[in-house]
Amino acid sequence: MTETAIPNVLSIAGSDPSGGAGIQADLKAIAANGCYGMAVITALTAQNTQGVTGVRLVEADFVAAQIDALLADIRVDAVKIGMLGSAEIAASVAGALARQGPALVVLDPVMIAKGGERLLAEAAIAVLRERLLPLATVLTPNLPEAAVLLGEPESGTRETMPAMAAALRSLGARAVLLKGGHLPGPASPDLLATADGQHWLEGERIATASTHGTGCTLSSALTARLAATGDIRTAAEQAKRYVAGAIAAAGRLDVGQGHGPTHHFHALWR
Repeated sequence: MTETAIPNVLSIAGSDPSGGAGIQADLKAIAANGCYGMAVITALTAQNTQGVTGVRLVEADFVAAQIDALLADIRVDAVKIGMLGSAEIAASVAGALARQGPALVVLDPVMIAKGGERLLAEAAIAVLRERLLPLATVLTPNLPEAAVLLGEPESGTRETMPAMAAALRSLGARAVLLKGGHLPGPASPDLLATADGQHWLEGERIATASTHGTGCTLSSALTARLAATGDIRTAAEQAKRYVAGAIAAAGRLDVGQGHGPTHHFHALWR
């Protein structure tokens, strides 16, 4: 990539027809953070702001065919991996990226929807842990997802997050951004664990029901900023500020009757 070229960022994830999460949120966040977005679809969902009512997975070999077609033609500077759905899809993505994928990979281990619906089959967790984690530049789990990956009870305290982040990083990812949004109280801190140590990214909890797709949005913004800057800590700090702004401005939108979306273009639409 030349110094003046706009980075190309690929999202591999499921579709959310309401536009607040999944591929739709990813493409918005990637564009809002200055990169050209592309998408490989792993699943179709029937959902809105109130929950998921149906999931249809794409055949694993066709997911791989989508990735191979893009990589055969287009320079891909970074990849975000979101909803995979099955062990077969997870394995096909791992195989395609291992063959010819970019060096920068952000893995968001999407397992459970905000309404409680399971989005990742049990058998797929082992494939994600064993084959995708070693390819990841940054892993971005929330606390419930971190507990599943580690095979431990869910942690509910800030004090246990450093040990969890270190244990997650030992599974193979270069860095871990452990999200603290499930912690109680007025703060919403995230913990970034890298080869240089652990760094807290502080944040205040914003009182709003418009939090649909925040995980997808954060990981996609992180991928875009990582492609643009090449620095994990800088990218994580910029992505967290972006998502905080998107949540704070969500009241400018009027979408649905449940958990509404964040405002991905809060800095661009006046």
